[in-house]
Amino acid sequence: SGVEYPSVMNASGTRGFFGEGYWYHKYWNIAGLTFKNCALNAKTTTMQERLNPKKGLGNMPMRPDGITPHEFFPKCIVIKPWSGAALNAVGLSGPGAPNLLAREEWQRISGPPWNLSFMSVEKEMSDRLSELREFVKLLLPVVHKFNAPVGLEMNFSCPNANVQHSSLVEEVCTALSIAGELHIPLQCKFNALASVKEVKEISRYRACGAIVMGNTIPWKDFPDILKLRFFGKLRSPLEHLGGGGVSGPPLRAIHCQWIREARESGITKPIWGCGGVDSIKAVDEYHQAGASGIQFGTVCITRPWRTTSIIARAHELFL
Repeated sequence: SGVEYPSVMNASGTRGFFGEGYWYHKYWNIAGLTFKNCALNAKTTTMQERLNPKKGLGNMPMRPDGITPHEFFPKCIVIKPWSGAALNAVGLSGPGAPNLLAREEWQRISGPPWNLSFMSVEKEMSDRLSELREFVKLLLPVVHKFNAPVGLEMNFSCPNANVQHSSLVEEVCTALSIAGELHIPLQCKFNALASVKEVKEISRYRACGAIVMGNTIPWKDFPDILKLRFFGKLRSPLEHLGGGGVSGPPLRAIHCQWIREARESGITKPIWGCGGVDSIKAVDEYHQAGASGIQFGTVCITRPWRTTSIIARAHELFL
């Protein structure tokens, strides 16, 4: 593809679908929030719209534009300001890929390489792969007309969409084959529940350009000792929404250990470290673990003044 992978990006969802951001960003900008020298990673879209929480299609009510949260402080997100931990059950709310593409915002993005992010959410693997084929068919005629070089982050790990990947290697490799028709960089995003052995097998596939470790970890799979440490309880505050997924600092040690094991196993593809990148020290930890770059997200809500130093440190360490 000829596109170099950026060493620092925002995590999917941090800046919205088009980099438009959220209402609080203008206030946090005063506090030091910046995305300068940080590549855009768009919020994950699905093929069909997910704008009906009553039917279990996304848990975040949206305004009529389909992309702006209706609530200033969405009830499907829990933030613990002191520890920087977060729990969300957003459930990939959004208007769907055809709607987003028709707005021609993605096509107008200029500057450095950036990523689209997509996830198939049907219950059966065959239906999820059909969904991906639809997305590729939609994108194929226009993707090379985008102003800026674009890659695709393929999300296989959102715990709030109730997708069970029983045959992860088979599904991901087939998905890579389908998306390979786009001839753009492809990255596979997993959470730490994906085994190193499985991801190593996937990484051998030529179309797999890079790996993102990781996404949120479902509450039900999160260690009890960490639930108590970061949230003070064993029952999820979002139990009524399926429990949600944990993000932020509680994930960093888990993800760094996963990356270390991945490198020791022989995985050589680039790996972006994502989860709890809230300080220079966190960037150092991911670098020492063997990451090739970082993505940050929750810090933009809890410690926005640190983004300048995080971005600068990432550019120092990751060449």
